[in-house]
Amino acid sequence: MTSTKSSILSPMWRLYVAAWLSYMLVIALVMQADTLLAGQFDPSLFWRAFVSIAPSAAMLALLWPLSGRFERRAVPGVQRFVIHVVGALAFATYAHTVLVVTQNPPPQPLSWHLWPFLYNMMSYAVVAGVFHLVRANAATQRQALATQQAQTLLVASELGALRSKLNPHFLFNTLHSIIALTGRNPEAAETALFQFSNMLRYVLDTERAGIDRVTLDAELDFVRDYLELESLRLGERLRVEWDLDPDLGDCLVPALSLQPLVENSIKHAFNPFTRHGVLRIESRRESATGLLRVTVRDDGPGAAAATIEASPGLGIRTIGRRLELDYAGRAALRIDSQPGAGFAACVTVPTTP
Repeated sequence: MTSTKSSILSPMWRLYVAAWLSYMLVIALVMQADTLLAGQFDPSLFWRAFVSIAPSAAMLALLWPLSGRFERRAVPGVQRFVIHVVGALAFATYAHTVLVVTQNPPPQPLSWHLWPFLYNMMSYAVVAGVFHLVRANAATQRQALATQQAQTLLVASELGALRSKLNPHFLFNTLHSIIALTGRNPEAAETALFQFSNMLRYVLDTERAGIDRVTLDAELDFVRDYLELESLRLGERLRVEWDLDPDLGDCLVPALSLQPLVENSIKHAFNPFTRHGVLRIESRRESATGLLRVTVRDDGPGAAAATIEASPGLGIRTIGRRLELDYAGRAALRIDSQPGAGFAACVTVPTTP
């Protein structure tokens, strides 16, 4: 009962009824065109048009459940065509019979009967075609929605998988640094463990709350903790320069999106060498696009583009893929590096969701 009521009150059925009532009014006006020119109107003709046309409109409404049956059972096109031809002949016969009975005309030639018969067949074809188009459009929309939902689930799953790969990678490298520090400086290792606990709390809190985006200030605080931990190990070899726009601290960025870039510079610019180096972290708003740009730059040995592409490293590749998926092409990770010219990783994200 609820389903039938909902169907009758749907916009499609309101339009269907309104179209037939409008058609009946037009027929009633045409039937008395001469009397209308004389300034007279006979309301009874509208009733006559309603009595002669309404049964046909009601019968044609049965094409809606018929088209639904075709759709559910995936009836082949040829079979549908044959059924509709038979249905059109039956409907035209019925509708013409109603016309003759209601109007009771005097004997007429065959052509008088033939044209209304063909007209009724055409009415059947038009209504059947419209109903099939409505169902086909609804099916297309359902398929598009299902595809969109599947794509959303796929993106969410891939983002989760990427993040799950990134966190163990970060944890392993940090613990490895602390273990390396315990043999040389136990007190520094103890300090590093406390800092690492703060970092771990940040990771677990974002995981537990399902938070994928954090403020830039929060992400940079996490990076500061990481750099303090690394400075215990690298000492004076590591010098960090900050060039941050204070107005951008509330902008949202993906959680754990900057630390892997810093870790990459630490690994490739400082670990293999004994010379001092500079790590520079910048935040800017691009004047042309309004995007937030965060750059992590070092003055290490750099690398050729082909070498970077062939690198088996996980962090940078993961960040690039996360940005691509999470922002649907509105964010990006760009790498600028050449042998002997340092390494720069630039993250650009929208400042609004």
